[in-house]
Amino acid sequence: NDNLKTGKNIYSIQTLCQTPPLVTTNFQVKDQGNASPRFVRCTAYNIPCTADMAKQSQVPLAAVIKPLAMLPPDETRPYVVDHGEAGPIRCNRCKAYMCPYMQFIEGGRRFQCGFCSCVTDVPPHYFQHLDHTGKRVDCCDRPELSLGSYEFVATVDYCKNNKLPQPPSFIFFIDVSYNAVKSGMVNIVCQELKTLLDYLPRENPEADSVVRVGFVTYNKVLHFYNVKSSLAQPQMMVVSDVSDMFLPLLDGFLVNVNDSRVVIESLLDQIPEMFADTRETETVFGPVIQAGLEALKAADCAGKLFLFHSSLPIAEAPGKLKNREDKKLVGTDKEKSLIQPQSGFYSNLSKECVAQGCCVDLFLFPNQYVDVATLGVVPVSTGGSVYKYTYFQAEMDRERFLNDLRRDVQKPMGFDAVMRVRTSTGIRATDFFGSFFMSNTTDVELAGLDCDKTVTVEFRHDDKLSEDTGALMQCAVLYTSCSGQRRLRVHNMAVNCCSQLADLYRNCETDTIINFFSKYAYRSLLNTPTKTVRDTLVNQCAQILACYRKNCASPSSAGQLILPECMKLLPVYLNCVLKSDVLQPGADVSVDDRAYLRQLLSCMDVSESHVFFYPRLLPLVRHTLLVKLDGGSLPMAVRNSEERLSKGGVYLLETGLYLFLWVGANAQQELLSNIFGTNLLNACVAFQTSLPELDNPFSQRLREIIDSFRSQRSRYMKLMVVKQEDKAELIFKHFLCEDKSASGGASYVDFLCHMHKEIRQLLS
Repeated sequence: NDNLKTGKNIYSIQTLCQTPPLVTTNFQVKDQGNASPRFVRCTAYNIPCTADMAKQSQVPLAAVIKPLAMLPPDETRPYVVDHGEAGPIRCNRCKAYMCPYMQFIEGGRRFQCGFCSCVTDVPPHYFQHLDHTGKRVDCCDRPELSLGSYEFVATVDYCKNNKLPQPPSFIFFIDVSYNAVKSGMVNIVCQELKTLLDYLPRENPEADSVVRVGFVTYNKVLHFYNVKSSLAQPQMMVVSDVSDMFLPLLDGFLVNVNDSRVVIESLLDQIPEMFADTRETETVFGPVIQAGLEALKAADCAGKLFLFHSSLPIAEAPGKLKNREDKKLVGTDKEKSLIQPQSGFYSNLSKECVAQGCCVDLFLFPNQYVDVATLGVVPVSTGGSVYKYTYFQAEMDRERFLNDLRRDVQKPMGFDAVMRVRTSTGIRATDFFGSFFMSNTTDVELAGLDCDKTVTVEFRHDDKLSEDTGALMQCAVLYTSCSGQRRLRVHNMAVNCCSQLADLYRNCETDTIINFFSKYAYRSLLNTPTKTVRDTLVNQCAQILACYRKNCASPSSAGQLILPECMKLLPVYLNCVLKSDVLQPGADVSVDDRAYLRQLLSCMDVSESHVFFYPRLLPLVRHTLLVKLDGGSLPMAVRNSEERLSKGGVYLLETGLYLFLWVGANAQQELLSNIFGTNLLNACVAFQTSLPELDNPFSQRLREIIDSFRSQRSRYMKLMVVKQEDKAELIFKHFLCEDKSASGGASYVDFLCHMHKEIRQLLS
């Protein structure tokens, strides 16, 4: 009955995992020995027993892992298990952590590892008797024996140089060149930071945050600020030799917010005034990151750098860049050079940052080309994020930028993290996608890991699997929490194995397959011509569907297109990937935008990539909208095509990065006055990026829906009101992904015919 009230499906995860609900479904998870789909989603929940069978089907075997995912309030956070000085119990051979797949033997004195079958002694302090079924009698009281996800408190052996870590630090670097000041960015950042410093991440909401902070401004030189609590006024120190970056002060640079609040607030008030009349247009970038790295080294802690940056760094300094934007290269074999970094400088810098646990988040405010492909190298390699506000205007973009910044500063995250994925005999992890660094083939190193980041892992067979035992996976992430505690987050997953292709095709997850394919394709662009990447995608999907047709479908005429039940939408989603701005850019898509979207997708989870490729389109009809939001029910989404739009209607379109409110040319007067407070169509569009707060149920419900959409995404979606047959409608139509696109992408119907032809060719 409770489920009916909340409109949620309960999804219990047994020891062998079944296909989870779709990402678009409202569900609640009960962990019973397998990680929640909020933490791990697989492309297939029934893995072929042999490599030949996997090759024949061409279905990729991969998992999209979001280790620190936020859970809804009605689900329990992973329990923290503390084994004291002895630390977590592990297998002697493969080092897998204690989990529900370990088999206790010899009366409980030893355990056999589910991953490598090695037998290990149970330490005396961990011993417990077994019941008549061979299970430990304390099984249900220990999270690591009964749950799919949990955390261990790590001991000093798991720390760098066998020393417990210091709490992390946040350093804010503000570009104070002419463009940054003129756009209003400097003023907005300084005003906002005064409030934000009260919201630094903390483990316990009641306690103060232990994160220390520091401040630097820069153009072609760097200005460091001493904000020690004993000073009456902040002190500025200028470093003009950017070729050899050093930290000009140790004491008073990284401080506790509560101790130094007065000095910090005085500084943030002064910065906009100090640089109000600047004429300096050149900036540096490499030395800024080097400065942050040196500061964290000196303080012997991990942390995060927040860079607010506006232009291509052309000032004479390490990491100086040149403008290499060349539209003529698009579509040629040299196109890949545009999205490769300009030099190895930033890759080497990333390596140093990761070693120190220095994560970089970059907020860009460009008015022209800034080479996102190169500037994004350090954020992408350190587990950081890039945010981009092209042609930033304070009044139009303030809300989006401030919401992104607030969330970025406050969100739960870990520092100095290492992730290792272990598997049972028969398969192994062979490839990884996301924002991280790897110095060997097994360890994913993340200077920072926040609650939005995913790591995608591809698996390959290295032996036969058995239907009796299934296949196991364990993802373990060692990290430092925001309070400075070393932790191990463990996620376990067991899936079935099959010797019949039909079982594989019955248990696939199309959204996860598309997430994997798009990441694979976007990464391939660095070394392969775009056309080749697109052809490869079409070919692999045709092979998946041809294999199903040949081996699993009942005989029927060749003219009929037959798709597996759970892959009915594979062609429509694949067409969306092929038509995306990264793989098929229109004339108005800049090189920077492509690089930005490429980097953004690399660590998206499945629900985000789903709406990124196939936006959701909701008709806003009065009677369906007024169903209470508590019921969790939204108006039924319609197919993403212009022919679904009615001239008399109003529609909401969500892309994951933007929201559009499309108003039909003949929209009902009552509808308009309920939403906009006026029934004049031209006046409605004057509310360009926000809706008036009107006191009627329709207006309230619509704003609730918009707020709930925004709360589900990691970036704040700006709202654009678009009138039918207006110029801005072209932007809106770009996201109607079932239609033919202006850049030459096929409509869904045309692509389906093309796919059918490809399948028939493979079968003949």
